Amino acid sequence: MIVGVVDGQGGGIGAHVVERLRKALPEETEIVALGTNAIATANMMKAGANKGASGENAIRQTAPRLDIITGGLAILQMHSMLGEMTPGMVAAIMQSPARKIVMPLKSAEIEVVGLRDEPIPHLIEELVQRVAAFVRE
Repeated sequence: MIVGVVDGQGGGIGAHVVERLRKALPEETEIVALGTNAIATANMMKAGANKGASGENAIRQTAPRLDIITGGLAILQMHSMLGEMTPGMVAAIMQSPARKIVMPLKSAEIEVVGLRDEPIPHLIEELVQRVAAFVRE
């Protein structure tokens, strides 16, 4: 099973996700850090990802090979993360056959109704539980 974690900017949320996934998933699960930039990738690698790559081409080439893609809701929104999520990145993620498990992090442009207003650590924990359940299926 290969899990991709996508993040941008400083990769802080992605690093927390990788750290929690590493503890919750079987040892043989491969975690791939996909950063929109090198800093985000480096921080996810420090948190325990097996492999990492940065930028649009890395996401475009890797997304089709993943079983699960995870991150914040912004990974599905073009030009989010201060413009770091390019249309090509979003298209690659959306076209990938991988299961997408995302957190509804607040965005100025998108409001998702019907969700609980939870702190980020709670959202990360719920995301990790969903990924772990999918891996065990």
